[in-house]
Amino acid sequence: MIKEMERLAAGMENGLIDRRRDLHRCPEAAWTEFRTASMVAAALSAAGYAVRLGEDVVCRESMLDVPTEEELAAHMERAVAQGGDPDLIARMAGGLTGVIGELTCGDGPVVALRFDMDANDLDEACDQDHRPCREGFASINPGVMHACGHDGHVAVGLGVAELLAQLKDRLNGTVRLIFQPGEEGVRGAGPMVDAGALDGVDYLLGGHIGFRAPRTGQLVCGVGGFLATTKFDAAFTGVAAHAGAAPEQGRNALLAAASAALNLHAIPRHGQGASRISVGVLNAGQGRNVVPPNALIKGETRGETTEINDCMFDRAKEVLAGAAQMYGVDLALTEVGRSVSGQSDPELAALVRRAAEGMDFFAPADILDALDLRGSEDFALMLAEVQSRGGLGAYLMLGSDLAAGHHNARFDFDERCLAPGVALFARCVLDCMELPGRV
Repeated sequence: MIKEMERLAAGMENGLIDRRRDLHRCPEAAWTEFRTASMVAAALSAAGYAVRLGEDVVCRESMLDVPTEEELAAHMERAVAQGGDPDLIARMAGGLTGVIGELTCGDGPVVALRFDMDANDLDEACDQDHRPCREGFASINPGVMHACGHDGHVAVGLGVAELLAQLKDRLNGTVRLIFQPGEEGVRGAGPMVDAGALDGVDYLLGGHIGFRAPRTGQLVCGVGGFLATTKFDAAFTGVAAHAGAAPEQGRNALLAAASAALNLHAIPRHGQGASRISVGVLNAGQGRNVVPPNALIKGETRGETTEINDCMFDRAKEVLAGAAQMYGVDLALTEVGRSVSGQSDPELAALVRRAAEGMDFFAPADILDALDLRGSEDFALMLAEVQSRGGLGAYLMLGSDLAAGHHNARFDFDERCLAPGVALFARCVLDCMELPGRV
């Protein structure tokens, strides 16, 4: 069966590459994936899947760091202009850009696969040394780029959908394909979990191109070491005053934020495991002769466990509040992203290994059982949801040669990994359907 899947997937290769390049050319950031999601929904429907989208799969109340209504409207217009389906896009108003496709094939376990869709807030390199530019599929959307391979993830996910639809008569159970918005900034998984996207799931698989598998033909079967994280914005509001004539009448938000930034980084690392804290942005002030009345910090905490991250975030809140009090300014703290820690289940990782060992694409020496992510991914929220109900989950890394690192303006991956990725995920679905239900 695996050889047949490899053959069928190989026949899709040109279409997979074309789809990936189309998505790469028209990237969309978190909560604005209107064109991408409409194309996903249309393709799933054409393949015979029951499709749910909009409020049926995204809990509006759980969404974090959503663009303004005006920004969302502009992105919807752009998506239609770039070929998105206007009727489907209208159903996603408000940034509800998640999509689920389900193929029911009789009694058996529910096997879910998750694929993220969003791009990065980044301008893509625009010179002839960069292959997407040279070959005409670089981003046409200013300030947005697929610099993390999610265009490839969507292409693989739709390839899996089409391949499994061809094999429907051999399936025993339900395939649920989850196309998630807003992975960057860990914003999209939580609202889909809260909307019930993982209800009844026995087995969950997700994955990533490259990252900890930076060579074509490599495979990590079960990624662990997901760092829990909290992303936050801290807005300080003071009082403007003449910096020369009446500085005592002002309340300096810039100094409050600067003090907070230094002291956030002074929080001790946690003794029970890895911990991180970072201030990535500090904007403040309005003029050289004005006491700064405003400042904004964009930061994050991370922890090897959810408990460690929670401890770091609690300390961060104390530092931020203390800095605001010391300078007599107001503080508004907003949580804009979150995820938990997580580990793949060894039993499911072993199933991935067995499937890969039957494929010609993966050399035995390049198949690794496990590696730690050493970063954050909101797939961990979905993983935790399934595991809490008795199901199993695993996250794999599909190896690829890379032109540059992830989130780099010159990022590009080896498209030879796409067809084997389709075959591997499809084979894993069939193998999971031979296992007993768990939920």
